[in-house]
Amino acid sequence: MLTSGLQIYNANPVFGGREGLHIPPIFTLGGWLAGGRHWHFAAMWLFSLNLLWYGIYILITRRWRHRFVGANDFKALQKSQNSKRLIYAWHRIAYTAIIPILLLALFTGIGMYKPAQFPWIVDLFGDWQALRIVHFASVPMVILFVIIHSRLGRKAGGTELTESMFS
Repeated sequence: MLTSGLQIYNANPVFGGREGLHIPPIFTLGGWLAGGRHWHFAAMWLFSLNLLWYGIYILITRRWRHRFVGANDFKALQKSQNSKRLIYAWHRIAYTAIIPILLLALFTGIGMYKPAQFPWIVDLFGDWQALRIVHFASVPMVILFVIIHSRLGRKAGGTELTESMFS
């Protein structure tokens, strides 16, 4: 999704017009604007269905009680000396923060893809360019989440924990 988004960005960069930062083709997917949009739209379905499935799963299993931040996590950040408890509190804050960011990326993406059907989404952000900037800004936030989440995982369980997630 990131690489097709970069292809779309190259066709009409958000910052600086067509003379703005140009992403090399090796980092893009789609080859041209329409190709990038097709890939981006296909990936959006996987992204949104995965997010929906996660939401249903977390509600049915009631894991949201343990996964997302609560009052005890903020108390732990203030009072706890237990390093593992602090790491888990930061994990829950990160898990809680990423959900609205992902929903915002999806919401703004729908507004950009179908502005004729959803003009009220564009209106919520003022204009088309503001909508694009918010959508584009969600990418570094997700990348930052992945970096922070990975570092917290390594701090909590070392490289063994991180490697066990992929094997």
